Amino acid sequence: MGTLYLVSTPIGNLEDITLRALRVLRDVDVIAAEDTRHTGKLLKRYEITTKLTSYHEHNKEAREERLLGILEGGDLALVSDAGTPGLSDPGFELVQAALERGHEVTSI
Repeated sequence: MGTLYLVSTPIGNLEDITLRALRVLRDVDVIAAEDTRHTGKLLKRYEITTKLTSYHEHNKEAREERLLGILEGGDLALVSDAGTPGLSDPGFELVQAALERGHEVTSI
């Protein structure tokens, strides 16, 4: 059973990210991002090559099962455009589904 990491990202300055967040983004199997273009800039800045996929309001229903499947055998990071995922984006639904299936959820 994998872990779902809720990774807070910088609101303005890309340097305002923790070392732990960078480590998690490097170590997980997949990063699910509200906006892959925005998150891609952060990943490029820190030379993180983890697979990136989109997860947002318009595709959450189609992507949720696939992301939960990733958690069956690996770890997943969820990030929003800026700040903490799950507050004003569809992340809370993925968190709820992951918890219902017995996955650990950790906020970074």
